[in-house]
Amino acid sequence: MDYKKVKTDTTAITRTKNDFYALTGNIYETVVVLSKRANQISLEMKDELDKKLAEFASPSDNLEEIFENREQIEIAKYYEQLPKPTLIAIQEFLDEKVYFRRPDAEVIN
Repeated sequence: MDYKKVKTDTTAITRTKNDFYALTGNIYETVVVLSKRANQISLEMKDELDKKLAEFASPSDNLEEIFENREQIEIAKYYEQLPKPTLIAIQEFLDEKVYFRRPDAEVIN
């Protein structure tokens, strides 16, 4: 997923509480859905970052080489500028792009 293309704020803003009731009807259920989605996004971002940084792994620990690696610095700056996973999850939820289900609501015959 390209997180740079997500149209969301990069800082926390005040939101209307009633917007979060629309899909679930329960604010606590909404918080659970948002936290699980934020964890998923966070893990995806971490895996992507680890893959990019694995290219720069060196077999020896040379401090001068580590501090002078400009590509690693650029990658770090890119990920620092991205919106936080929680903000991405909130935007996806409000745009109704998050799929969730209630296991207890399903009828088993």
